Amino acid sequence: MTSDTSRSLADALSAGPVVLDGGMSNQLESAGHDLSDELWSARLLAERPEAIVEAHLAYFEAGADVAITSSYQATFEGFAKRGIPHERAAELLGLSVELAREAARRAHTKGVSRQLWVAASVGPYGAMLADGSEYRGRYGLSVAELERFHRPRLEVLAAAAPDVLALETVPDADEARALLRGVRGLGVPAWLSYSVAGDRTRAGQPLEDAFALAADADEVIAVGVNCCAPEDVDAAIAIAARVTGKPVVVYPNSGEAWDAEARAWTGRSSFTAEQVAGWERAGARLVGGCCRVGPGAISGISEALRAA
Repeated sequence: MTSDTSRSLADALSAGPVVLDGGMSNQLESAGHDLSDELWSARLLAERPEAIVEAHLAYFEAGADVAITSSYQATFEGFAKRGIPHERAAELLGLSVELAREAARRAHTKGVSRQLWVAASVGPYGAMLADGSEYRGRYGLSVAELERFHRPRLEVLAAAAPDVLALETVPDADEARALLRGVRGLGVPAWLSYSVAGDRTRAGQPLEDAFALAADADEVIAVGVNCCAPEDVDAAIAIAARVTGKPVVVYPNSGEAWDAEARAWTGRSSFTAEQVAGWERAGARLVGGCCRVGPGAISGISEALRAA
């Protein structure tokens, strides 16, 4: 059974929890790939596409139901900086979806019998800048300017026919407003996921206001948070569910902290199966991990959710 011919992700969320994958970059790095590049994992779309298939496959075999594509940092502007023309950049964006589909096909061949979906990642404007501003927002651009930036990429990704568009790691309610405008009329559902600190977006807006933007957006099938500390998830679930009435998506980081000067992760993972079960009881329906969350953790999430 494949996602092309059976129930939608929205229908699956109405029936129970669905497991997301974990961090693409840490899985690629663990396989020996150097991602010290402004394009990050998107560089491998052109140079090592097979590595991306293998990373997706590892998560499907670990228990993930949804693969998030390697297009987070893939933009026309970012590719242009590397001398990649517009037409080739469009091909690479479409390829990100096909690689995840190929991983799903291989997973089914290897005995994974459950339905699998593909989410096309749409990162924030700041991801293209590669200067950390994706965790601050407030780029000095208007909503209209941000919509003009995002819409061409959204159109190309939608044309590749993913099951859903993942509008993720959004630091700023203004950018969320632009993205929500950008997905109109594309014919592909979306989820909206903010990067947060406590009960506010990274740009400092209250989550009540940020989530409210998606409450009446018919295209949006889930709202929530990602790339945050696990400790920030509980409050976000409650706010998202109350404000929007939609299924909640959560995929935090491991809990380790990034030391920018040392360019290394410090501390210990604070991700536990008990937390995951609590998130599901609170209303989370789409649950996985982001930075530093690998297949082992996704296997634990899968077991916790399927035992709930």
